[in-house]
Amino acid sequence: MSEYLEKYYENYDEDGRLLTRYGYVEYLTTMTYIGKYLFPGARILEIGAGTGRYSHALARMGYQVDAVELLEHNIELFRKNTAPDERITVTQGNAVDLDSFEDNTYDIVLLLGPMYHLYEESDKLKALGEAIRVAKKGGVIFAAYCMGDAAVLLYGFAKGEIHSLIDKCMLDTETFETFSNPWDIFELYRIEDIDRLRAHFEVEQLHFLAADGYANHMRERLTEMDDKTYGLFLKYHLATCERREMIGYSNHTLDIFKKK
Repeated sequence: MSEYLEKYYENYDEDGRLLTRYGYVEYLTTMTYIGKYLFPGARILEIGAGTGRYSHALARMGYQVDAVELLEHNIELFRKNTAPDERITVTQGNAVDLDSFEDNTYDIVLLLGPMYHLYEESDKLKALGEAIRVAKKGGVIFAAYCMGDAAVLLYGFAKGEIHSLIDKCMLDTETFETFSNPWDIFELYRIEDIDRLRAHFEVEQLHFLAADGYANHMRERLTEMDDKTYGLFLKYHLATCERREMIGYSNHTLDIFKKK
């Protein structure tokens, strides 16, 4: 699997995506909800940290952040982006096996990328289990997912690739459930899939939200908006992102729960 991811991320500017107007919706939403659970002295672990967009932001706020990343390319960029005064570490590792990290250590655990790229149920459960294991009792875990129906609408229908998806056996034409393989890069979910995974663990769900809502479906319009209107859109999104009926249309969702 890692060879597909390495090739993909070597040619993809993830930091740049989060700086676009549509990508910033996801970044702002995630940081807003992380902020609800920050407190002085909180220890943070980011699993699958990529190039460190979130880790660096939190470290620059004064928090101790440890990061784990699978891909050497991303680690190089992570280290390059590290400021001298950041209290931050980054190590190479896999989300499904964090044996170098002790149990019950972190107040906040971020799992903002790995669930995008795991295809076997056993690996998904291992990644969630490891994130929960290293969290303290009462610690808060943030798990991000890519949603199937949003991809069907945006990539399949809006971009005219629906027949290609069917030809590749990536779509059930009766239920419109999606199917992915490692070479497809992204695993796609429905709400019931996420609920089923979480149900394996002794956790309490705090929030489940649309991380970017409808933003990806209106990229061009967001780019064209004046600042006042864009600010109003951000306000609207944050006010509605936990409404259940909004979540399936979001390309990215965020499941937030605490360890019992």
